[in-house]
Amino acid sequence: MSWPPKTPYLATDGIVEIYDESYKFMGIVLIERKNEPLGLALPGGFVDIGESVEDAVVREMKEEISLDVHVDELLGIYSDPARDSRFHVASAVYICKAIGTPKGADDAKEARVFALDKLPLDDLVFDHKKILLEYLQYSTSV
Repeated sequence: MSWPPKTPYLATDGIVEIYDESYKFMGIVLIERKNEPLGLALPGGFVDIGESVEDAVVREMKEEISLDVHVDELLGIYSDPARDSRFHVASAVYICKAIGTPKGADDAKEARVFALDKLPLDDLVFDHKKILLEYLQYSTSV
């Protein structure tokens, strides 16, 4: 084996459930990406060296949607080598909760809240449609 070993990039994405001040569920956050591939996506990004994946999802949500989130649980790890056209990326996807209005920042041109029955699934980049379909199935089963 050569050193350093070649491995997939590690990322994290957040399915951020937004609640208003009276704790009424409003929907989940999607961002409009500033960079290629362009389109709608879950907020997220790469894990830094020396950072836990859980800390990375909290940091990325603050950077991209300007909200402090509570990490609720891990939905899953998505690692299909073809999930990102740029290079092989494995992503830990967390379900998170937040109160407030998201604002796009950093790599997000815009951040918007979508009701679950209004998700633009066919406009999502990467494998985020698959992820959200699994989330929808999971969220109705608990």
